[in-house]
Amino acid sequence: MLPGGVGQDNMARGVPRQTPLGGPAVKALPVRDSIFAMNGLTTPPAQPLAERLRPRSLGEVVGQQHLLGEGMPLRIAFESGQPHSCILWGPPGTGKTTIARLMADAFDAQFIAISAVLGGVKDIRDAVERAQAARDGLMQQRTIVFVDEVHRFNKAQQDAFLPHVESGLFTFVGATTENPSFEVNAALLSRATVYVLHPLGPDDLRQIVAKAQALRALPAIENVAIERLIEYADGDARRLLNTLETLAVAAAREERAQIDDAWMLRVLGERLRRFDKGGEQFYDTISALHKSVRGSDPDAALYWLVRMLDGGADPRYLARRMIRMASEDIGLADPRALRLALDAADVYERLGSPEGELALAECVVYLAVAPKSNAVYKAFNEAKAFIANDGTRAVPLHLRNAPTKLMQDLDYGRGYRYAHDEEGAFAAGERYWPDGIEAPSFYRPVERGLELRIAERLRELKSLNERHRS
Repeated sequence: MLPGGVGQDNMARGVPRQTPLGGPAVKALPVRDSIFAMNGLTTPPAQPLAERLRPRSLGEVVGQQHLLGEGMPLRIAFESGQPHSCILWGPPGTGKTTIARLMADAFDAQFIAISAVLGGVKDIRDAVERAQAARDGLMQQRTIVFVDEVHRFNKAQQDAFLPHVESGLFTFVGATTENPSFEVNAALLSRATVYVLHPLGPDDLRQIVAKAQALRALPAIENVAIERLIEYADGDARRLLNTLETLAVAAAREERAQIDDAWMLRVLGERLRRFDKGGEQFYDTISALHKSVRGSDPDAALYWLVRMLDGGADPRYLARRMIRMASEDIGLADPRALRLALDAADVYERLGSPEGELALAECVVYLAVAPKSNAVYKAFNEAKAFIANDGTRAVPLHLRNAPTKLMQDLDYGRGYRYAHDEEGAFAAGERYWPDGIEAPSFYRPVERGLELRIAERLRELKSLNERHRS
């Protein structure tokens, strides 16, 4: 019990208590607020920290200087006084919503926000009506319609904006984390400028931590903890601020005057990395893995493999991609690579995670160090292109099968030379192409790995053919 006979639970709820000397009752601060006061911090308001720190002018924006710096495209657009429709494409927490709001402020425009996750045609219709009312009112105000996660709208919903964008009723600003080339209708895309936002760098995130500390919204944070927190945020300012807010509340609850690294690790638990298993980042990462294997860098290949496994990618998908790499980039330079990739996929099916992931790691290292050849891959594509552009040619009679007497009487198979009956099991001079076609050369082995010997063998066979035909 605390002095005056009031339990700590009551104090935490803000119940009045008597002073120890029997003076007038005073209202006790809730524990959360009293700890903030004890640490010299302002009592955290209901408004989220991310909203309190949202920039009110271009000069307050952290990051995206390739768009907002002096002489950069969006800065010029803001200074022109003429808003234009655009799509802001970038990962979460990079300032897409902030830029859209600042655009409305800069042009003294009505700002209407629509969430494509929760909204629909009714929200679009309401936005049109509000834009018409603003345009036709006394102020003749412009309108900016901001659509967050615009890629979630279907084609019909996206098309609903087109006539109003074209008429100038409002300026359309879309935000997306997905590649607009694939997720936004071509008609809408052609009427909007695409601006690419980048993840915030470590220096940008440090600035944001400093801004939060300047608001006295946080306890002291040791430098090691700040660096780990920046790494944890992974370029996402919103994630950083939400985490800071969580840490501040937890520190207040435990009456901590400082956030240190060990305590923060305990509060945050296992580090969670941003990894979109179905979006643009997923395909960028698998592309990096494939290119690292193709470029014969086993360490980089392992890095990207582990990044994908750590982020939750399906190991079976990775195994399938390795089978593709073995066929496309190694081919006959080392045929063992394909067998190893198939074996790695089989091992994973038998063992699962985490034991089976070692077989995938072994495979990706082997693929990276193996000699490379895309000769078969190129030959296959050339053959497909040739067939697509050529007519349907008859199979020469000597290559046709003759299982019946009628077919034999029609000369099917007549004159065919059985290679195994020839010297060296090679029918020198025999022709296997349709009549009237000049034999192209699709497969051109590289001078690496096993294809060195394949190239020698093909040169030898070509020489035998030429001698027989001369």
